Amino acid sequence: TRPDCMPDQLLHYLQELSKQTYIMVEYGVESTDDDTLKRINRGHDFATSADAIRRTAAAGLPVGAHIILGLPGEKRDTLAAQARLLSSLPITTLKLHQLQIIRGTRMAEEYLAHPEEFHLFELDEYIETAIGYLENLRPDIIVERFSSQSPKELLLAPDWGIKNHELADKIKRRMKELDTWQGRHAKTTIQ
Repeated sequence: TRPDCMPDQLLHYLQELSKQTYIMVEYGVESTDDDTLKRINRGHDFATSADAIRRTAAAGLPVGAHIILGLPGEKRDTLAAQARLLSSLPITTLKLHQLQIIRGTRMAEEYLAHPEEFHLFELDEYIETAIGYLENLRPDIIVERFSSQSPKELLLAPDWGIKNHELADKIKRRMKELDTWQGRHAKTTIQ
């Protein structure tokens, strides 16, 4: 859900429901940078995401977050700081997604008009970026996904031509080659 759509009443309801069945709440955080969130018209800031995550965890519910790597204006070298910031929150799981340009969207119009404002990762560059992200991510956070796959007929760019599990295998293989691991550079504690 959106982090700005979790009133306390709903959270309390989910907390009660979790006594009968497994409940996990996943938030579309997308970015920790307020300028980026404004640029992509998210309608909320990162403080709203952090608040929703903390309130959800305090209610005893596992919390997931979704992040898009490669949003306009975000640089590869600043993503490590984003991973460390997310690591300071009580999240249980994380889903990473590459920026995808989807036909018929406002972002597709912007991309077609000004492609120079976008940096779409090549596959190998994304693998290196994801690994750098993981190295700065708390080691107990379960990474559920490294990419998203939009239907080919809707995808304008990038088209890597591989499945999610193939990308995960490539990332694991590259991490072994580099002798690195999730949390290698993480020094963050939950706040």
